[in-house]
Amino acid sequence: MYHLTGSSGTTHDIEWNGKSAQLQLNGAATTVDILSDDDSKCHILLDHRSYSTEILDYNKESKVARVKVNGRVYTITIKDRFDDLLKSLGMENAGVKKVKDVKAPMPGLVLDIMAAAGQTVQKDSPLLILEAMKMENVIKSPAEGVIKKVTAVKGAAVEKNAVLIEFE
Repeated sequence: MYHLTGSSGTTHDIEWNGKSAQLQLNGAATTVDILSDDDSKCHILLDHRSYSTEILDYNKESKVARVKVNGRVYTITIKDRFDDLLKSLGMENAGVKKVKDVKAPMPGLVLDIMAAAGQTVQKDSPLLILEAMKMENVIKSPAEGVIKKVTAVKGAAVEKNAVLIEFE
């Protein structure tokens, strides 16, 4: 069983063994025919409707994919039976990295701040630029999260391990 959730919140449940022409879509039996061009592109016939699909990218950690279907791009989250098992055991966030704050990796001068309190950031999103030894260093988010407070001040000098940004 797979649970596909779109960015709009629409969810579809699919149960399919990957081989037969029969599958369960939201609990209803249906027939599917798939012609694959390669690992990322395929043509699907589902309930007498034609879909040209392409997987643009897929993040295995977050299980989020960007998929193009008939020319339109969708972002979907894919959950499987193992995710269901972890959720039933209360462990759905066991592998998620939680970050409390971002500290200065070295002494330096804060040149620019690209983050603000209340902003949701993705892993590796640039947060600020720290100048150290005449080099500009982009400080990136170590994980996905919501910024609680930006303690760094543009133009201010900071010491190593000084808290620059706090997360919720």
